[in-house]
Order: sequence, then structure tokens, then C-alpha cells
Amino acid sequence: MVERNLGTQEINLTSLKQPPIHVLTQIQPHGVLLVLQEPELTILQVSRNSSTALGISADQLLGRSLDAILDPFQLDRLQVGLAYNNLDLINPSKIWVRRKGDDYQVFDAVFHRSADNFLVLELEPALTQENIPFLSFYHLARASINQLETTSSLRDFCHIIVQEVRNVTGFDRVMLYKFDDDGHGEVLAEEKLDEMESYLGLHFPESDIPQPARKMFVSNWIRVIPDAHAEPVDLLPATNPVTHQPVDLTLSILRSPFSCHMEYLHNMGVGSSLTISLMKDQKLWGLIACHHRTPKYVPYELRKACEFLGRVIFAEISTREEAADYSYRTMLTRVQSALIEQMSEADNFIDGLIQHEPNLLDLTEATGAAVCLNGKWTMLGRTPTEEELNYLLQWLAKTVEDDVFYTDSLPLVYSDAQRYKEVASGLLAIPISKRSYVLWFRPEVIQTVNWGGDPNHAYELKQSDNQARLCPRKSFSLWKETVRLKSLPWKPVEVQASLELRKAIVNIVLRQAEELALLAQDLERSNAELRKFAYVASHDLQEPLNQVANYVQLLEMRYHDRLDQDASEFIDFAVEGVSLMQTLIDDVLAYSKVDLKGIEWELTEVERALNQALNNLRGRIAETEAVITYDSMPTIVSDGTQLMQLFQNLIGNAIKFQKKDEPPHIHIGVQRQDDAWLFSVQDNGIGIAPQYRDRIFVIFQRLHTRDEYPGSGMGLAICKKIAECHRGRIWVESEPGNGATFYFTIPVGGRDRSHATGWKKQNNLFDRR
Repeated sequence: MVERNLGTQEINLTSLKQPPIHVLTQIQPHGVLLVLQEPELTILQVSRNSSTALGISADQLLGRSLDAILDPFQLDRLQVGLAYNNLDLINPSKIWVRRKGDDYQVFDAVFHRSADNFLVLELEPALTQENIPFLSFYHLARASINQLETTSSLRDFCHIIVQEVRNVTGFDRVMLYKFDDDGHGEVLAEEKLDEMESYLGLHFPESDIPQPARKMFVSNWIRVIPDAHAEPVDLLPATNPVTHQPVDLTLSILRSPFSCHMEYLHNMGVGSSLTISLMKDQKLWGLIACHHRTPKYVPYELRKACEFLGRVIFAEISTREEAADYSYRTMLTRVQSALIEQMSEADNFIDGLIQHEPNLLDLTEATGAAVCLNGKWTMLGRTPTEEELNYLLQWLAKTVEDDVFYTDSLPLVYSDAQRYKEVASGLLAIPISKRSYVLWFRPEVIQTVNWGGDPNHAYELKQSDNQARLCPRKSFSLWKETVRLKSLPWKPVEVQASLELRKAIVNIVLRQAEELALLAQDLERSNAELRKFAYVASHDLQEPLNQVANYVQLLEMRYHDRLDQDASEFIDFAVEGVSLMQTLIDDVLAYSKVDLKGIEWELTEVERALNQALNNLRGRIAETEAVITYDSMPTIVSDGTQLMQLFQNLIGNAIKFQKKDEPPHIHIGVQRQDDAWLFSVQDNGIGIAPQYRDRIFVIFQRLHTRDEYPGSGMGLAICKKIAECHRGRIWVESEPGNGATFYFTIPVGGRDRSHATGWKKQNNLFDRR
């Protein structure tokens, strides 16, 4: 893929990012590499430093057998080991090479077979003439495992690994680096010299360890660079004379690093390095990276000891991770079984998912869920609005073809979801039919990622002598990035649990289809009766009450002179009772009309709704000399009429329950929260005792007699229903004698266009003192 153009030359960045490093024809100078052809062990290629290391020039070795440098005894011993076809049995082998006279050089000899089936022998100077005994490996691992038994934290485990590896090797810095699902990596543990800059917790971009390098780490679990400033040595000849191709050095321990990686180490101030692969399920899970500021040679056996230590301890980590996964899978299986049983016993399978414990949210640790059956939604927890869900469903129907769809970044694949990212940045969806879905939601989790340098400038492109090359960044200083529009990821076990639930739902839906149709008819009939009742309450019941009131008042007018004082009082009581009954009927009717389906969602200027409420209360405000202030109000998605009713009831209550010795002071405030607008109505009235904070929202519940404070006991119940139908909530904070503050929330809508700035103003229109 051509991505850039320097001058007139087109540059293929993909090839530069993923160089074929396995066929590099240079090695590091601290050892000697020979490519041999079996069975005669003829030397086909040799590194050009053989004269210095072995005392024989490369030209003299080509075409000769390995006996040119080994005596017959050593050669026979090696050939016996090679015959077993298991090179691990002879790696490493101590060999002695006579240089001049009685001058012998001891080497660690390591064999491997290349992908093109040639035997590769690598010789490194041996620091000791003895092999490290097995018991040393055992005691090293045993001491580390004993420490693991005292902790269960993954990061503590990782710290033990880096601590032990540094103790064994003496490197200035040892880090444990874990790859993320997106290819980037994070330093989970670090052990270093105190004066060195810490990389703990930093993330490093995927380009720091390109895919070709990761593939080689999978094949070759240990990699050493004793001197990052050493000049590489060529092979002679550069290509294999048999295949006429570069020899495959994937498994080589001497292969020279790619030039970009060497520059990367130089920029980090690294003089030598040792890297150990950590594998899980045949995949590269992470790396142990050891850095030293100066050249440092680590013998082969000590490197293998570190690899062994990493494998043993990491196996313990993997075992505990799998045990944790198994426990979670077992828990989800119990939840799934309970949901299936609840669905089977319920008249409507959706009730079995929603109305019991455990419920649909417990199956995936979601914060919201929605079930759409034939265009009708049932929601649980925090979800987008029905309108937003309908648009989302249309997109899913066009996009998803599989039995499951999941993403932890829905706004990045479905742009409309940015409007409700606070509740649905993550989506897990299973289709039941073309018009029926089960959806789970997770909110946006804003994270601050600490990078080792700017990941957007992980490298730069340079060109010299008509050759383009990538140069790594020079700064690894902390660079913070705020990641948005993403939720916590869905675990594979959660996705699988949703698929199994889908199968159960499909079976139950087929069985309950006829029952659901009958239930729909019953619900329609019931709704019709409720509408009829509302009509009766607003018309038929009002008419006889009006007649009673009219005739009683007519009786008083015609026979006023004949009635004594008691009779007049009785007539007044009757008129008051009728008036109270009419008020109760009006309030019950208003309460019944507050319904989620009846809400007319629209962009509502809150200040306009508030002013309408204040105008309706103008007489009471003037009468009580109430002082009312409010913040600058936003524009939200709501039902404007119901919002006005909500403000009117709360402000009316604040005026009603005033102290006798001072006029009411009422302030209406607003604050933007993560997922909702928080409104408040604060007064300086008589206050409410803590034990009554819930009771006051119950229909017909009163704390005072009507003689003390008139009213039907319906106002706050209506407020509660309005708030809940807007998917918000309402509560009060108060102490007797210290006033009360009523709070209610309205979730932030997808089309919210708030212009609130948080400043306050005095509304002099209602200041009548």
C-alpha cells in the first residue's frame, strides 16, 4: 500500500513497517554462525568474523566439513546427538576450538534447523566451562513460586517475575510488557536502578514491535543483544549457494537486529538487551524486556534459566487466570439457567428476563438492556430512548448478518450513537427475528492512557541516497491521551452466554407466540377501559358534584334568613367537601395522564416551562411576597407540559410550607452530570423530618391536616411519576426547620442542545416585596 510520496518517489509504508527481518544476512559480532549441509556437515556459509573468533578465515572454511574446527572426538559426540533429531538434547554443547598452538577457545554451541531445512550452528564464547546443573533451575523456580503463594494480584505476580529475573541477570532494568487486544502494549511491572526513569504503567504503540518481530518472538522465545552499538558481521556468501536465497534466521540467536530497532534502543539509552517471550494458548501474551545501559553478555544457560523461570511463573499466572475465568463462566451458567427457567414459567418470556433476580443485566454485567419484540420495547437499566433504539435497530438490521454483534466502541461504527455515548458506547446484540432483538449496553468509560512518547509520532520517515527508512521517536517521555467513545470490552464468555440465551429465547418464543397474541388483545381491552374510566372521571363524575354544589349554594341563598348558624356552617362544610372532591378527581385524572407512552418528546426550553409555572403561581407568589431566583436553564429533550407541571407542583409546595415569620425564598438550580441534568428546588420553609422523605411521594399521603395546609396529597406523587416517565428520579434532602431541597433528574437526550453557562440571575418580575 503506497501511503506517502517524497519528491517523485512513492513510498510503501507498509513494507517499511513490516520488514522481512528473518532473512537479514548479518549477525552480531560476539559469536560465529555456520550454515551446514547434512549429513556431511559441509560448511555452506560462515560469518566473516571466523578469523578473529576461530583463527581460520571464512574463505578457508567454505566447502569444508565441520572437522576443520573440531577434533574427531567432539565431532562424533555432536553427530550422535544430531541423530536423535531432538536438538534440545544437545543444546548447548561445550566445544573447544584450537586457535594457534595450545590456544583453545571454549564456546557454547547451539544448533537449530532453519525453515529451509539447513543445519545452523551458532557459537558463543563460554564464560564458564561447566553447565548449570538442573537443581539450580529448580531452586530458582521454587523460590519464586513460594512468593506467588502469598499474593493473588496479577501485577504482584508480574513484579515477582521481573524481580527474580533482575536478581539472576543483573540488568539495570527489567520490565514485563503485556500486549493489549488492539496490538499496543503496557508495562505491568518494572524493577530498575533508582536513578533510571520509570516506564511502569506506560503504553507503547504497536509499531514499536511490528508484526514480523512478534512472529519471530513466537518461534524464538529468547533474544539477546549484548552490545547495541556493535557493528554487524556479514555472512559469506550472503545467499545460500544451494538455494540462492538468504538463509532463514528466524530461530537464530545471533541474527543482527533490524537497524530501526537498534536506533530505538539507542534513543532509549540502552547498551544491551535480553527479551523473553511469554506465551499463552500458543499466542504471544507479552514479553520480559531486560535493558542495560552498557554492553552486557549473558551466557546461553543463564538466558535459558530466565526463560525457564518466566515459563514456570507465567504458567502459574495463566492457571490462576483460567481459574478466575472458570469461576466467571460457572456464575454466568447459573444466571443463564435461572433466566431460562424464569422465561419458561412466565406468561411473557420478557418478564422472565426483566422482573426477577437474576435478570438480563446479570448475564453480561451490562448497565442497560432492551428487548424489542415485534417493534415493542422493554427496557432495563440505562438505555437510549425508544426513538434512538428504533434507529439503532434499523442500522443493525442492515449491518448485522451473524447471530451476534458486539463492539466496545459503538459510536465509532454507528455515528448516531455519539448522542448517547454515556449509556451505550458498548453494544452486545442478538437477533431473535427480523424485528426482534435483545440488546445490552455499557456506558462510555473515559480513560487516560499514559504513553511512552507520542503514539501519533511513533516514527518518522527519512530519505537518504534515494533510500527511504523509518526512524523511531527519540522521546519516551510521558504523553497522556484521553480515550473516549469506548466502553469496557465484552468478554468471550459473555458473548457465548448471549448466544446460548438466544437459542433458548427462540424456542420459548415459538411456544408462546399464540399466548402473546391473546395477551396483546387483553392489554388493548384493558387500555380501552382505562381511557373510558378517565373520560368518566373527567365528565360523568364532575357533573353530579357540580349539581350538589349548585343546589346547596342555592339552598343557602333562598333560605338564608331561616337557617341558624349551625345550618349555615353545615352548608359551608358541604360546599368545601364538594370542592375537595373535585380537586381530588382533577388530581387523580392528572396522575393517570402521566404516562410514558403519552409523553411528547421534543426539544424543550426549560426556562420557558419554568416561566409558565411561575405565571400560573403568580397570585400565590404576590400574596406571600415570595422571592424566586433561578439559574440559566438549558434546552433538553422532554415533555414541556409535564415539565411545567413538575416545576409548578414543587414551587407551589415550597410556597405552601413556608415559615410564619419570613417570606419564602426559593431558588431553582441546574447542574450537568455525566448522563443527566440535575434540577433542584430549594426553599427556606419548615422542612421535612428524615423518616418521611419517601412517604411524601406516595399517592394521598399527607404529613399535615388540611386545616394546617390545604391540598389533596397528590402533588408530589404526580411529580414522582413525571420524573420516572422521563427516566429520571426525584428525592428530597431536608431537616425540620431548615428548609428543603427537592432534586430531580432528566437524562441527557440525544438531541440535547444545552446552552447553560451556570450563571445565576434574579427574576425581579416575581420579587413583590
